[in-house]
Amino acid sequence: MNPAVQWLTLFYMILAGVTMGLAYDSYRVLSLKFNFPKWLNAMLDLLYWLCAALFVFRMLYAGNQGQLRFYVFLGLFLGIWIYFLIFSVTVRRFVLMLIQSVQYMCRLLWRLVEILIGKPLRWLWRLIIGLLVLLGRILLFILKLLLRLTKPIWVLPVRWISPWLSRLKRNAWIVKITGWITKWRKR
Repeated sequence: MNPAVQWLTLFYMILAGVTMGLAYDSYRVLSLKFNFPKWLNAMLDLLYWLCAALFVFRMLYAGNQGQLRFYVFLGLFLGIWIYFLIFSVTVRRFVLMLIQSVQYMCRLLWRLVEILIGKPLRWLWRLIIGLLVLLGRILLFILKLLLRLTKPIWVLPVRWISPWLSRLKRNAWIVKITGWITKWRKR
């Protein structure tokens, strides 16, 4: 294997180490910020390591057709060390800022939807309810008016029939039946 391929593989492994550190810090900040349950953290850890292994293998295959040498491990260690020495704090702050920006945009979008859709729907609902109440009151007023206007028509027959109804109410048979029904209900 010629030295150019070895240097290229070393560079790829340093790049893979930096990428692994970047992914790890991003994942760590996300898991701390959103407070995932322990079982989900374990699953995400497993997923991270599977993706990292596949990525390192792909970079190793691109560098020297997958030959595993000492400088491969040295390159990975140097990449992770360089990342945590130089970029880690900045990346964590950036990821936090990105999360806060996304949360702010989601709140802003929700507020916009509430203003553009929610409030007009509530106004429309209140308008419909108000119209229904108004129509109910108008209908009640018309019914009361009709009742007052037709009072001579229905009051007169009621006055003629009411003496007969009172006599019927005092009838012996009716008194016995109602007494029997009230006794039966009390049991």
